[in-house]
Amino acid sequence: MSEKPAVKVDNVSVLFNLNKEKIDNLKEYFIKLVTHKLHYTEFWALTDVSFEIAKGERLGVLGFNGAGKSTLLKVVAGVLKPAKGTVTVDGVIAPMIELGAGFDMNYSGKENVFLYGATMGYSRKFIEQKYDEIVAFSELQDFMDVPVKNYSSGMRARLGFSIATAVCPEVLILDEVLSVGDAKFKKKSEAKIVSMFEKGVTVMFVSHNTDQVRRLCTKAILLDKGRVIANGDVNAVCDIYDERVNQKK
Repeated sequence: MSEKPAVKVDNVSVLFNLNKEKIDNLKEYFIKLVTHKLHYTEFWALTDVSFEIAKGERLGVLGFNGAGKSTLLKVVAGVLKPAKGTVTVDGVIAPMIELGAGFDMNYSGKENVFLYGATMGYSRKFIEQKYDEIVAFSELQDFMDVPVKNYSSGMRARLGFSIATAVCPEVLILDEVLSVGDAKFKKKSEAKIVSMFEKGVTVMFVSHNTDQVRRLCTKAILLDKGRVIANGDVNAVCDIYDERVNQKK
């Protein structure tokens, strides 16, 4: 009997209703809603997407902007629910999507370590044990008592990355997170992720960098307008994507 896949996406479609007209306030929205004057345009961000990731595999997700990559990751992470189809994840999942988006801008870096850790399901005791390691990895020792609103976007992402990688999950979702920080930090963050790979973690990884996908992933899919147009060997799928990039130049 074959082992259960870590991630199974079965005929998943995601529908967004795009408002056709400008609505300035909540009162106007509800009036239009109850009088059936609220008009939408349907937009299918994903259509009939299916694939599986075996335990320990690393799937690269490629596609141009607007292809549906981030939407797909959010569906697998449970942030979005599909209009059709099902997603099954076997194991503890850690999504690294929009790092630092959950920070309270008025709190200090230190306070946000505990806040962000709590939103990821970590106990305060666990964060206390990992705090020095998180700060050291982020290289933000001199800024932990400074409100996060005074951080650059790169500093917030670095702190978010350091918190999110404090444990090694069974399924890891990465959305362009290896582009965080300067060249030195990018190299360090990639080494951290690779060390997690060596522990057998299953990975979904979005990147526009095919060199990175070829180096880090064992297979890949290519999305175009919400549909999977290539699925399989990482080098073959990257070749198709690179060819399409060259055609657009």
